[in-house]
Amino acid sequence: ANERKQEVSPVLPRAVQHRLDTMSEVDVATSVFIVVCGVVGVLFAIYQFRLIAKISLEATGDDSSFRLLADNNNQHSLIEIYNAIRLGADSFLHAEYKICLIFVVTFGTLVFFLTSRVPNDSGSGTHADWQQGGLTALAFVIGALTSIVSGYLGMKVAVFSNARTTISALDPVAPWTKSFNTAFRAGGVMGYSLCGISLITLYILCIAFNQVFSFAESPRTARALFESIAGFGLGGSSIALFGRVGGGIYTKAADVGADLAGKVVSGLPEDDPRNPATIADNVGDNVGDVAGMGSDLFGSFAEASCAALVIGASSTLAGSEDADWRALMFPLMISAAGIIVCMITSFVATNLSPVRREEDVEKVLKVQIAVSTVLMSIAIIPIAFWALPSDGFKVATVAGGGKLELDVKPFYAVATVWAGLWAGAIIGFVTEFYTSHSYTPTREVAQSCETGAATNIIYGLALGYKSVIIPVFLLAFVVYFSFTLLDMYGVALSALGMLGTLATCLSIDVYGPVCDNAGGIAEMSGLPEEVREKTDALDAAGNTTAAIGKGFAIGSAFLVGLA
Repeated sequence: ANERKQEVSPVLPRAVQHRLDTMSEVDVATSVFIVVCGVVGVLFAIYQFRLIAKISLEATGDDSSFRLLADNNNQHSLIEIYNAIRLGADSFLHAEYKICLIFVVTFGTLVFFLTSRVPNDSGSGTHADWQQGGLTALAFVIGALTSIVSGYLGMKVAVFSNARTTISALDPVAPWTKSFNTAFRAGGVMGYSLCGISLITLYILCIAFNQVFSFAESPRTARALFESIAGFGLGGSSIALFGRVGGGIYTKAADVGADLAGKVVSGLPEDDPRNPATIADNVGDNVGDVAGMGSDLFGSFAEASCAALVIGASSTLAGSEDADWRALMFPLMISAAGIIVCMITSFVATNLSPVRREEDVEKVLKVQIAVSTVLMSIAIIPIAFWALPSDGFKVATVAGGGKLELDVKPFYAVATVWAGLWAGAIIGFVTEFYTSHSYTPTREVAQSCETGAATNIIYGLALGYKSVIIPVFLLAFVVYFSFTLLDMYGVALSALGMLGTLATCLSIDVYGPVCDNAGGIAEMSGLPEEVREKTDALDAAGNTTAAIGKGFAIGSAFLVGLA
């Protein structure tokens, strides 16, 4: 290969030769593994969406669910309410993303100018590098747009699935199985599309930017490459502010407004069709827990990946003839493997051990977390020993002043990923214990209402404070353990470990608002009480899954912020 390079280099332009050299540095097997996993995730999301789309809102043939709708003259009302919620969701997204795009352009320009000032090679003073500033701003814009697209897709699919979940609950043969699977698959469309699209986009950025700043040319170019890539994470986190904070405020304002207008002022029950604010309430459920949570967890994934890549650039894996692209991309391989693991796990909930009665709902969701965590723990071992050098590599430390003095062994990397992965699972189970109606804490809060609102508020706050004790100590342990083994590189890997089952986490999180909407549609359409009982039972578990999703988001954000 070297002889051939010497033969062709005199006749090729320097820019073309440089591009060929940088392309030859990229490991093909690594590219195939990451891209294939991302594409599989997107294809699986499309497959799940097609299964949901088979449930038509306007069928009138032999389908027994629609016969029940027709007998009760509810089909027209159901479609009307569904269209109202869809219109409200579209209106909100257009209004929010219009502001987001203005912000992206404005702040992207600021990022361009600020990141164009880079340190001199001597270590003193700075100089202007417009190329690095331009690439960082481009990565920022692409990260923001990826977050916007992911949130938009999630909202559209959640709204598309809510009425179909209601219709599935009408099925006379297997209402629990069909309604749960419809809502769960809606969450899966969001989870797998977000993970697949974000992984492919980030890896393409790495390949493209490597044409400008080669990771193997020198330590300076390696650092410039991944510092430019870091703009991708900043873009995702910026949109998360709008989706999580702005969307969250809208969600609670719509919820409380609907309760004040309906229950307090007019004495109407929950989701009464005579209360127009119920449409805003149902839209808000999707805004906060679908688009908001999706952009939040996407931001955490992007930031954790970029943090690990930047730290990896300050190691013996980059900036020399011995540079190793496969080992550098190990953080992205963690997320790629997570897509396949979560995809396998999802079949447990929908096919192998489906929901057949009310008691199965929470059990099936807990099994999702447990199985995905176990499978991910196994999958990460061969990936680490395949990607990372068997004799290890050296990485810079916080205390070492940039000196490459810390040995990174494959098993150490596995251990830090395990720490974050299992901490996330335990946080999920602890959250479920404190928020599920099946356990004592939530029932005690309900009992405290018998003596008035004051005792309910006091008891609820006290329980909330108590519920974070175990997660806080877990996160402290993960930081200490990971930092002791691999310094900040270990902390970044533990954050990616916690997000290793991101597709499953998003699936069970989006499931909640879809079931909540399905219950509201059933109530406003005047469907039989047994339909609302099923959707309420599914929604009760959905409230717990929303809390689990928040636990993952906050835990991973804590680790990412440190890394």
